[in-house]
This record gives sequence, C-alpha cells and structure tokens, in this order.
Amino acid sequence: MKILIRSDSSSSIGLGHVMRDLVLASQYEDDEIIFACLNLEGNIINKIPYEVKILQSNKPQELIELIKSLHVELLIIDHYGITYEDEKAIKEATGVQILSFDDTYEKHYCDILLNHNISANKERYKSLVPKNCELRCGVLYTLIREEFRQEKKQVREKIYDIFIAMGGTDASGINIPLLENLPQNLQICVVTTSANAGLKELQEFLTCKKNISLHVDTSFMAKLLNQSKFAIISPSVVVHEVLYMEVPFLAIKTASNQDDIYEYLKANEYNVMEKFEAKKFKACVKI
Repeated sequence: MKILIRSDSSSSIGLGHVMRDLVLASQYEDDEIIFACLNLEGNIINKIPYEVKILQSNKPQELIELIKSLHVELLIIDHYGITYEDEKAIKEATGVQILSFDDTYEKHYCDILLNHNISANKERYKSLVPKNCELRCGVLYTLIREEFRQEKKQVREKIYDIFIAMGGTDASGINIPLLENLPQNLQICVVTTSANAGLKELQEFLTCKKNISLHVDTSFMAKLLNQSKFAIISPSVVVHEVLYMEVPFLAIKTASNQDDIYEYLKANEYNVMEKFEAKKFKACVKI
C-alpha cells in the first residue's frame, strides 16, 4: 500500500506532529511511506527517513494532484490547517482512504479518526465524523517511540534531579524562566532542538552554569528521562512518554491545543499548572 502523510514542522508549529507521525509510520513496515510537507522555517524535514514531497501551499488542489500522481491509497492528515471541507474535497476528488489525527475535537471528513491521547473521549466524536468512521481513541492507540520501549527495560542511576522538555522548539520561550526559578544546587538536563528559535539565547544563559546540561537534537531523550528524578514538561505528547517511564512530573500548559490533556491531568489529580507563575512553580517542583 502507498501511504502519504501530510504534516508540517517549524519553529512556531513545533515538531510534535512529525514526530508522532514517524511513530505511526513505523507500524506500516510493509508499505511505501511518503511525506508531504511545506518547507517552513525551523522544520525537521531532513530528519524524516522517508521520501518527502515539498508542497508550495496548503491548498487542497495541490494535495489532490499529488495523491493522483502517486496513486496514494491511504492519506494520513496530521495538520490543524486542513479543514473538514478540505478533507471532503480531497475524498470526493480522489476516493483515497483518509486517516485524520485529531486532539482538539474538530469536525472531520475521514474514514479513520485517531486521537491517541490518554484523555481522548470517543463519545465526543459522534457528531463530528461520518457515521461509518472508525474511531481510534485513547491509550490503546497511544504512540510511544521505540527508544522509550527499549529504555523502559533499563535500570539507570538517577544522576539528574530535574529533566526539562518544553517542546522541541520551546515556542513559548519558557525554558529560561524555568531555569531562573530552580535552585542552583540541582543537577538539571534540558532537552531541545536546533529548531528552537531561542537556542542561542538559551546557550548564552547557560554559560558557566555547570549544574545544567543542554542536549540539542539528542537521540537519547529516553535515557536522559530514565536518569532523572523529576520531569518538567508541557501537557502534550511527551506526557505519554513520561507516564510510560513512570517519572514524577509537573506539566505546565503553554498552548491552547494542550487544553484537553491539561484538563484530563488536572481531573485525575496530576501535578499541573495552567500557566507559569514563579511562586506557584517552586511549590510544584517536588524533588
């Protein structure tokens, strides 16, 4: 089967969509995978281990033409900018099977709806998708990267007091405020990527701070987490990985698309903050 994955990454969008798409793509071992992406600033197209078609726009017609020329059988859409109307136009023009990612309970015209978040509520989709749409919701469909599955088997010494991962691009610019409000006697590791627009500022801030290690574009995120006593994260895809690794954490909401997981964590009495506040933050860090 030929599968086309429509997804983007950038300094403003973040990297989470492409990262989870790569996990999903790995489940289709015997199929041909192709990605379709816009060439946005701060993207990670060069990290995608499949053929990538560069799009010039987010218009449905360009995607329709690509689907037809490639003879695509399954289109996976993981993009907030592609609407119900766009999906319907694509379906009617090509007949392709459509799998749509969703984590904000939007209306979709698809054959399969995937919400892999622990907070996913199947019932909320009944009026949002076609009658015969297959709903894949919740922990049974959670996408955990293979590195975490392998690392889970390892017993590591806890050499870091705190692990910080506020998204690959730290679009909210929260890393430095977090570090400014943590005790200097703690051993801290910070995970980010070269797509982080504030990376240079972060590197300058960390000059002479020997208790803080910065890991850019690391392929050992699972190991770093396993070596940490406590994690500070956003209520996003990384929550699944931290829960899987059984590391205590604080989740700080930094974007509106994190509302659903934030509310789920709060309702289940996990350690969360709706927004960063220095005074409350210090009380929530439990080492």
